[in-house]
Amino acid sequence: MQASRINYAVSTARVQNGVVDTENLRFLLEVARTGRLRDAAARLQVDETTVSRRIGRLEQELGVRMFDRTPQGWRITEPGLLILPHAEAIESSVARALEAVTSRPGDLSGTARILAPDGFGANVLMPGLQPLLDAHPGLSLEVITATSHDLITARDFDVAVTLERPSPRSAAVRHLADYELRCYASREYLDRHGMPGSVDELRRDHDLIWYVDALLDVLPLRVLDELLPRAHARLQTTNITGQHSAVRAGLGVALLPTYIGAADAGLVGVLPEELRISRTYWLVVPRDLTELLRVREITQAIVSLVERHPHLSTRDEQPGGAPRAQSS
Repeated sequence: MQASRINYAVSTARVQNGVVDTENLRFLLEVARTGRLRDAAARLQVDETTVSRRIGRLEQELGVRMFDRTPQGWRITEPGLLILPHAEAIESSVARALEAVTSRPGDLSGTARILAPDGFGANVLMPGLQPLLDAHPGLSLEVITATSHDLITARDFDVAVTLERPSPRSAAVRHLADYELRCYASREYLDRHGMPGSVDELRRDHDLIWYVDALLDVLPLRVLDELLPRAHARLQTTNITGQHSAVRAGLGVALLPTYIGAADAGLVGVLPEELRISRTYWLVVPRDLTELLRVREITQAIVSLVERHPHLSTRDEQPGGAPRAQSS
């Protein structure tokens, strides 16, 4: 984030002259978020030497080490963790100030980052962004789609849609939508292998497609053993887009969200009443960003597209393959 230098008074006896150059805090944030000097330098559009020098200057100002330098990367220390929320608050204050002076009434500008699971991001979020972009030509979006626990814990986002409900301590969290996962296969696959007549037959005689179990760190998606105890996925991939492609290619049976499976005319539901499970999406905003106008507009846009989606539901609605009833 571009910002002019601001002297920020810090209530600690170890700070030289009672001030810290908050430009150095910007470098602290990027190194903490990326864990690597090279990645932080790329995001800040400077060289690695500049990042290292800025962190060293901050450590000298505070009299404590902010990072441990390890072969795996730069790991933030306890003193670094203590100053991190204050650095984020300063970053947010500067963002609000810039938004106030650069945005015209009714228009938004700047860049916002949205995190989302890959299934939701590719199949719900991206197709629904056009009204927001049309309404605000000056707004740019970075959409990061992945199903990973690490993305949400990194706190490097403006708005996130998550499968895991984070602690409300540092973020505003609200229920966004419930959805269902059901089993699907292609017509070609079922022509070759037949439709399974029972859960036992599916587990015993059919090829299953799912996540790479060893790499799946999102607890709400560890559901295959719950639905099909002792089942083994013959084909495993790290994202739901790959699973969908594999099912379409006739490689097996996959557990997909109904907003993907039911929306694909080339797929057929497999044991739809016996094998179904509901999961929840949460809408997450860091507390220090909740007052940003662009963040409020983005969250409202996401809520609106979810409310219109036929395969997503609020708490008082039943998720699944059938379109929701229209309100009168």
